[in-house]
Order: sequence, then C-alpha cells, then structure tokens
Amino acid sequence: MMEQIRELIEQHAGLPPGAGPIGDDTDLYRAGMKSFASVQLMLAIEETFEIEFPEEMLNRATFRSASAIAHAVEQLASGSIAA
Repeated sequence: MMEQIRELIEQHAGLPPGAGPIGDDTDLYRAGMKSFASVQLMLAIEETFEIEFPEEMLNRATFRSASAIAHAVEQLASGSIAA
C-alpha cells in the first residue's frame, strides 16, 4: 500500500521540482503541497483504494504524510471509521 500511496503523492501532490526525497513521514505541506493539490491527492486515493473520506477526516493531519494517509486508508478499509 505504501508504494501506491507514494506513487499517488508523486503524481498528484504538486510538489515543486527539487523538493527532495519524500519519505513516509515527510510533511507534504512543508515540502510544498498546496490545498488544491491535497484535494486532487484525496480524490486519487479514494479512487485507487475504493474508499470515501468522511468529513471529519478532511483535514491537514490526514494528508500530512504518506504514513498519515496510509493510517487513514487502513482505518477506512477495515471499517474502523464509517464513511
């Protein structure tokens, strides 16, 4: 799953060239991701993993890093949080 998330980040997060290597815990906002790009990333994640983020998860913390995204996807896929 982490590899898929990293690919989606690369494709949709709109990070500027030279942002450097993006690790699992890299703060994507500090690396240059803007709000619009985070929405694009969210939509790509929903489509890829066939989930829907509930309103209470639509915040910066959910999309701050690859690890945070993976945690949210795992919660939604397992049904821990109802969409």
